[in-house]
Amino acid sequence: MDGTKEPHGKNLRKGRVSLPNHACMVTIVTASRQPIFTSFTTARVTVRCFHDKNVACHAQTLAFVVMPDHVHWLLQLEENGSLSEVVRVYKAKVSLILQQQIWQRGFHDHALRDEDDVRDIARYIIANPLRSGLAKSIGEYPHWNAIWL
Repeated sequence: MDGTKEPHGKNLRKGRVSLPNHACMVTIVTASRQPIFTSFTTARVTVRCFHDKNVACHAQTLAFVVMPDHVHWLLQLEENGSLSEVVRVYKAKVSLILQQQIWQRGFHDHALRDEDDVRDIARYIIANPLRSGLAKSIGEYPHWNAIWL
C-alpha cells in the first residue's frame, strides 16, 4: 500500500452527473442485507413505490425486480431529474410506508452507454429471480415489471 486511504462512499459520487433522458441501472440494498422483501406485503409496497408520483416526476421506471434483500431498477431520468434525488425519494417513500429505516446507505448505479441495449439490461434485471433460484420461470415470481409488456 502507498499509505493513501480508500475513498469514502460519498467521495465516489463526486464528479458524477445526472444526464437527462439517459437510462441507468440502480441497485439498492437493505441494511445488513436483511431479507425484508420475503414478505409478500412488504415486497408489494416496494413495487408500488416505483410508480409513486413523487418518484415518477424524477424518472420513468423502465424495469425493476424486488429481490429478498435488494432491488434492481432500470430507469430513465426526466429532463430535470437527478439520480441521487430519485433514489433518495424512492428509499424514503418505502421506509415511510413500512415505518422503518430499511436501506443501506447509498446505492450502486451504472449509466447505460448509447450502445447498451436497454431491453437486454431489462431482461437481465427481471431474470434475477431465476438466477438466484427463487423461481423456475419468471411467471412464478410476482415482484417485477417492464414497460415493454
